[in-house]
Amino acid sequence: MSSVNPARNAAVRILKQVLDGAYAAPLLDQTLAQKFSSSDAGLLTHLVYGTVRHAQTLEKALLPHLKKKPQRQTWVILLLGAFEKLILGTAQHAVVNEYTELAKNHGPQLGGLVNAVLRKVELPETLDYSLPDWLLKAFQQAYPGQWQEVVEDLLKPSPLWLWLSDKGVRQLEEEEALVERGFGQIDKVVLSRSLRKTKAYQKGQAQPINPASYSVVEALGEVMNKEVLDLAGGTGIKAAFLAKKGARVTSVDLDPRKAEQGKQNAERLGQKVNFKTADLRTPGDLGTYSKVLLDAPCTGSGTLRTHPEIKLRITPEYAREMAALQKSLLEESSKFVASGGELVYSVCSILPQEAEEVISSFLEKHPDFEVQVPELMVPSLKTAQGTRTLPINGVDGFFVSRLLKVK
Repeated sequence: MSSVNPARNAAVRILKQVLDGAYAAPLLDQTLAQKFSSSDAGLLTHLVYGTVRHAQTLEKALLPHLKKKPQRQTWVILLLGAFEKLILGTAQHAVVNEYTELAKNHGPQLGGLVNAVLRKVELPETLDYSLPDWLLKAFQQAYPGQWQEVVEDLLKPSPLWLWLSDKGVRQLEEEEALVERGFGQIDKVVLSRSLRKTKAYQKGQAQPINPASYSVVEALGEVMNKEVLDLAGGTGIKAAFLAKKGARVTSVDLDPRKAEQGKQNAERLGQKVNFKTADLRTPGDLGTYSKVLLDAPCTGSGTLRTHPEIKLRITPEYAREMAALQKSLLEESSKFVASGGELVYSVCSILPQEAEEVISSFLEKHPDFEVQVPELMVPSLKTAQGTRTLPINGVDGFFVSRLLKVK
């Protein structure tokens, strides 16, 4: 078998699984747990995420040179080669030689096809930001004055955002990490080693979280000594931060595995959270609380920078299904808000139908609630129903609304 850079070999395996429906992050974590040099680890990560981010543009560049789309293995090799040549700017001869050899490893006859296509492939004259038309229109609707800056920024690699205590900053810097101040305690970090191997992470002084996501926690306001209900809490990261702010938190999610992960992570951070498992469509009596958070399941359209595979799968039909679920969950969540209490609704989506339209529908049925548009710690745009973060410079796209129960 011909010798090919191990990062490129691994990228083919991972990208094939991603195109078959898997998610890139866990596959990369598993693969990078093996022995890779730091340069190969960086190349592998860049190849996988970058190719998925630019997949639509790469497809438009490749298809004119093919009679039909080839079988999956060859298609993946062509996508990766086109990404290196057209987006990364790797020298053509290096790209052609490397990916031709890679193709030969999977079938001697494939080398000629890959060689010929990668020599000829060029970027399309009209760029489409690697988004389907309907999703591009949604970004234009959500950010009418800044949509171009937003969609261009979503094609860039995501920085590593960490919540850091002051002690955590010192510990990382002692391990030669670069810490750039971000928003509040959420900093942009370049590590010298795996996060899980850092002292700051092991000692509970560091936690990955995007600034937009942390803004949701802050939207609940003062929570010291308050009972807080965290619904659709997932692995409880927001719940742990609420506990760190002095709240007594109950976090509820459908998946018991997430509850177990959340418990372990909260313990690492030195926090206690009460985790429960329930279906929020029929949750039963959870009591009443002065502070309720519903970080609702959504399309994830605001996280395309970190989860670019989403845009390969999301459809208008799926968005409608999620909006219907969100309306149902918001209705159920409102039952647990005490008189005078607050309900914060958030989604990591930029789609108006998952954001403003959900809130408007809820308020039509609930005169006992009024909307409060929250101030967020990251660049944001306010609407009548809430605040949406501006997903540039590594910040995710979130929508956040605060609803006050006035009766």
